[in-house]
Amino acid sequence: MRQIFNLNTKWAFSKEAETVPAVMPQRWYWVNLPHTWNAIDGQDGGNDLYRGTAYYAKTIDRIDLPEAKRYFVEVNGANASATLYWNGKQLAHHDGGYATWRVDVTDCIANENLIVFEVDNSINDRIYPQHADFTFYGGLYRDVNLICTDESHFELEYRGTPGIKVTPIVEGADAAVEIEVWTKDQKPGQKLVYTITDAAGAVVTQAESETTTAQFTIPHVHKWNARKDPYLYTAAVKLVEGEKELDAVSARFGCRSYEIDPDRGFILNGEEYPLRGVARHQDRWGIGNALLPEHHAEDVDLIMELGATTIRLAHYQHSQCFYDLCDEKGLVLWAEIPYITTHLPNDRENTIQQMTELIVQNYNHPSIVVWGLSNEIDAVGANEADIIDNHKQLNELVHRLDKTRLTTMAVVSPCPPNHPYIDSPDTVSYNHYFGWYGGSIETYGPWFDKFHADHPTQPVGISEY
Repeated sequence: MRQIFNLNTKWAFSKEAETVPAVMPQRWYWVNLPHTWNAIDGQDGGNDLYRGTAYYAKTIDRIDLPEAKRYFVEVNGANASATLYWNGKQLAHHDGGYATWRVDVTDCIANENLIVFEVDNSINDRIYPQHADFTFYGGLYRDVNLICTDESHFELEYRGTPGIKVTPIVEGADAAVEIEVWTKDQKPGQKLVYTITDAAGAVVTQAESETTTAQFTIPHVHKWNARKDPYLYTAAVKLVEGEKELDAVSARFGCRSYEIDPDRGFILNGEEYPLRGVARHQDRWGIGNALLPEHHAEDVDLIMELGATTIRLAHYQHSQCFYDLCDEKGLVLWAEIPYITTHLPNDRENTIQQMTELIVQNYNHPSIVVWGLSNEIDAVGANEADIIDNHKQLNELVHRLDKTRLTTMAVVSPCPPNHPYIDSPDTVSYNHYFGWYGGSIETYGPWFDKFHADHPTQPVGISEY
């Protein structure tokens, strides 16, 4: 049976070291995770933000680990790139600071083990973001775990997948629900037990199969209705051999229908539901981006108190804790990747990777209704054809990975509304600062009225103001 062994405590840390240590360092600083090395210089306004390489080291004795057949290191956030070394051997490298990634370390475990992360937030031309008006904190700023499993288990390594994908489609008073899972080393005779439970934990439907996809119907479905009634079901799948449970995965999900109409706005479960809210970054004073669950919960509570119905998660993948809270509270989300400000010709593959990770890891959250392709990319200039092609590729990728949601992007004010780049996603929003950078707040109404008249079939919103 799967066990999760948290590795957050007592890491030796150094920004001064120049190489990966061969033994546990004695003169480094002790830190606990989540941790960022920019909690002070990233917030003091001194223009002295350290962007470079730092090291984290930790020892583990095999005798202290849970008994298991396979072991995977899980990194929930290392900004902006990280390399994992186990007993001096380089095992994995990951570019992108906001997604979960995992590494199979089974064959490297010895009686005594030295784990080292080389983490780097240096300026480069390979990894988004590079130019933006927020701090690019370096560090292991979310949890690091060791996931311990049987030889037969649900997939862990592909793009940080949760191993389960739940697709509910509302059909009148009912909902058709498809559950798909991915297994590793599933053997003949091992079976999958699928269960859907309601919010009270009562079983709604159940089935047993050897196949990794199952279809269900929830009669008289209780809909997820945003802040009015954020009702959640749970889909759970067990991998069993005889009476023995080998592994299990689960995901909460909500059954809702929605559309975005160019005349009526956001329609949830057949009714107009105005989206008014805020954009949220994952940092706070004195902590940087190394937030704890209570900080995420306080942010949600403050946004709820404000009366918001929606949040734009700027400008990258946020903590699973935050998405879970928004599912529970009924806040409608725009989730996006950090393809922002400056188009980097060498970064195409990184946009594809980060979008794939964003969708694979967050597909099950009912709060998410749109995937954001980019923010304020300067589309006017020498790279226009490359920018448009990058957006087209991202839009096609999203619709291959998720056939249930729409795409959007945030466009900066100077971009002409007739630019072909505007047509990349299903919907579009503008970042306008009328009354601050220029003009007055009275400009908003006429500007959007003209945009709607010129683009009557294109849903449009305002994403920053």
